[in-house]
Amino acid sequence: MTNSRGASADRQPRADARRNRERIVTAARDAFAEAGPEASLNEIARRAGVGAGTLYRHFPTRSALLTAVLKDRIDTLCERADALLTADSADEALAEWLRAFLAHARVHQGLGSALLIEEAERPDALGFDCHQRIQDAAHRLLARAQHSGTARPDLTAPDLLQLVVGIALSTAHATADPSQPARLLALTLDAVRRP
Repeated sequence: MTNSRGASADRQPRADARRNRERIVTAARDAFAEAGPEASLNEIARRAGVGAGTLYRHFPTRSALLTAVLKDRIDTLCERADALLTADSADEALAEWLRAFLAHARVHQGLGSALLIEEAERPDALGFDCHQRIQDAAHRLLARAQHSGTARPDLTAPDLLQLVVGIALSTAHATADPSQPARLLALTLDAVRRP
């Protein structure tokens, strides 16, 4: 009896800790999207409903929190790519994922930039290769579209991603026409289709 109570007592803090960590990452994702990588950590803790000490126990540095948020976003993008591999239309699956990637690149470009220097100095700093994971996801979807005959065979995943990142960067501060990123992506998708 004591052992089962002790075991459940041991499990409860881990479950609480997991929930706290998830709430912190969710709050940080929103705060970084709104205010950039310099968003207030105290505000993130407040939004997550935890104390600053709890935030720092999980993420001792801003870089650790930025890494967790970036990993969460990349996991979401890669999971979406995997799900789209079974879509009926390979062409539409690629287009849908590229729309999601464009949204990710536009919202999180400051986040990625903040970590790029650290990743360049220490390749294992993030604990994963974010660029390779995204490139692999794009490659799988593009290869499927090429195999189905809807995407031009001379296109590579790195080229395609570079085009979309270019759209994200060139429209990052454009406030006059919010429909421009979608229009530019549509033009890119027209160029992707096999002539």
